[in-house]
Amino acid sequence: MEFLVLVVLPVVMLMFGVPIFVALVAAGTVGMIVLELGSPNQIHSAMFGNLDSFPLLAVPLFILAGEIMGRGGIARRLVDWVLSIIGGVRGSLALTTIGSAELFGAMSGSSVGCVAAIGRLLMPSLTSNGYSRTFAGSLICSSGCIATIIPPSIPMIIYGVAAQQSVPKLFLAGIVPGLLIGGMVSIYLLYYARKNNIPATEGTSIRRFLTATRTAFWSLLAPVVVLGSIYAGVATPTEAAGVACVYAALVSMFIYREMTVRELITTVLEAGKLVSQILIIVASAGAYSYLITTSGLPNKLVSLITSFNLDLWMLLLVINVILLFVGSILEPPAAILILAPLLVPIVGAAGMDQIHFGIIVTVNLALGMFMPPFGLNIFATHALFGVPMQSLYRGILPFLAIYFAALMLITYVPAITLAPLRLFGMK
Repeated sequence: MEFLVLVVLPVVMLMFGVPIFVALVAAGTVGMIVLELGSPNQIHSAMFGNLDSFPLLAVPLFILAGEIMGRGGIARRLVDWVLSIIGGVRGSLALTTIGSAELFGAMSGSSVGCVAAIGRLLMPSLTSNGYSRTFAGSLICSSGCIATIIPPSIPMIIYGVAAQQSVPKLFLAGIVPGLLIGGMVSIYLLYYARKNNIPATEGTSIRRFLTATRTAFWSLLAPVVVLGSIYAGVATPTEAAGVACVYAALVSMFIYREMTVRELITTVLEAGKLVSQILIIVASAGAYSYLITTSGLPNKLVSLITSFNLDLWMLLLVINVILLFVGSILEPPAAILILAPLLVPIVGAAGMDQIHFGIIVTVNLALGMFMPPFGLNIFATHALFGVPMQSLYRGILPFLAIYFAALMLITYVPAITLAPLRLFGMK
């Protein structure tokens, strides 16, 4: 009966197109009644409690910061700056997409926001420079996921809240994995450009670089302000997110003068729509997580998996498969809030570092953002740029393979995530 209520019921509802938040609240309410775990009124407290978190406040603030940066000229100047460094290299526009995603991710942490902001700027240039529309769309679709991995990362914040882990430590641990994935994709892009004889863009020069740097100075200062304030101990991640919003608004309105008060209000309202979609899932996941915890399922799963005597490498492989499957169906916030109560006790019992595990979870769910059939970035790319879904499904396969390879490295070489923590005395 527990399996039917906890697993089958929400899965069947999702398969029939029931909204995620409805399926989670329904499963939580029905489970409390059928399994006789207490009054369904406790569901309300669980939902509110899941939102009543100071670190979680960073999520809507980073989303708003990303929207302002995308519309206020900050993202465009970052793209121009990256291109001023690698211009003249065969494949430089594709490399610029990756570099811009890294920089944009270091300011916003929003994958879909990165697809929209970077894609609008680079899609026309990519297609006019010899890249097919399918390849350009697939590149933008996959590169947006780097913004989920490079800190500040929204999934890392939510994992930190759900697993009661330090968000600054998660941010520091995510830097090398984010750069590693960007580097691996860049190697493939250089090979692709040479193989397909993609023409080189305008060559770079000291004058062009200095001009771009001067123009983009305030844009480049944004990640320094955000991450620097966190690691200098001046601000928490939540406070840094608020600083990012204020900084982006001031730069866009008074320095670059590309955003009016009316446009800022419109941007806030648009960001509010996206935030509401995420937070209603976070709240409803609280109901489902409460049911799972109250039912004792995590302890039962720990006992079951322990009885198999799996080696740690096999356990991690099984967890990766589960995360990839769930990540291809659910958005990262919902996936983390549903799975964290189940998986964190299991890896804890196996003696695994939970900061390292948080990065594994983040990379898996980032990959799920552009993994068929329901990856959110696939739908965003299709809606924004009109690339057919069938073409995207084929075009993203090489990028999926690269992410898979990077995921295996990050999973089985803990030093990739933990070395920066040891270097700064945080481990």
